[in-house]
Amino acid sequence: MEYNTQREKLIIPEYGRNIQKMIEYTVGVEDREKRNKYARIIVNIMAQMNPSIREQSDYVHKLWDHLFIISDFKLDVDSPYPPPSKDVLVRKPDPIKYSDNKIKYRPYGKYVERMIEKIAEMDDSPEKEELIRIIANHLKKSYLNWNRDSVNDETILKHLEELSGGRLKLTEDQELVSTSELLARNRSRKKTSGYRQNNNGKRRNYNQKRY
Repeated sequence: MEYNTQREKLIIPEYGRNIQKMIEYTVGVEDREKRNKYARIIVNIMAQMNPSIREQSDYVHKLWDHLFIISDFKLDVDSPYPPPSKDVLVRKPDPIKYSDNKIKYRPYGKYVERMIEKIAEMDDSPEKEELIRIIANHLKKSYLNWNRDSVNDETILKHLEELSGGRLKLTEDQELVSTSELLARNRSRKKTSGYRQNNNGKRRNYNQKRY
């Protein structure tokens, strides 16, 4: 018995071992006309084996690329497209550049800081006042999620002022949601989430016989 671990490694596994063997055989065919014929047949079979690739506009080009890749770039045929470069295939991708911007207050995150900056740039209006109230309450909720204890409104308003460069402040008639209410919402949300997870994990299979 031959095990898969003893066989040659599949270069593109979704096409299977038979396709790879067909391509390896075609590489060794001396007659160029036959090689071209076999290559076209193999590409058609590959398209039938992977129908989802047809949804892409350049799927035929990709199939020919896969043909050359599976052959380890040894297949010499007249392709309707230029064969891919082996150097490009093995080249490592460029490293991803991560933002080095420091977050001033970790409980809030960078996106909240950007939102505050956008609100601060707005012209004065009732809409802006409402957004300030919403973002201030969001700061308080995020702070409580991080600390899970309590926080006074003065701390939140101070953070809002610092993050906005002194440009955002609540009006005299605006108040933050109470700490007790926010904590109650958090507890309720956690209970609901835990209840759903528990029920999902204990669903009964009613097709099974009960004794």
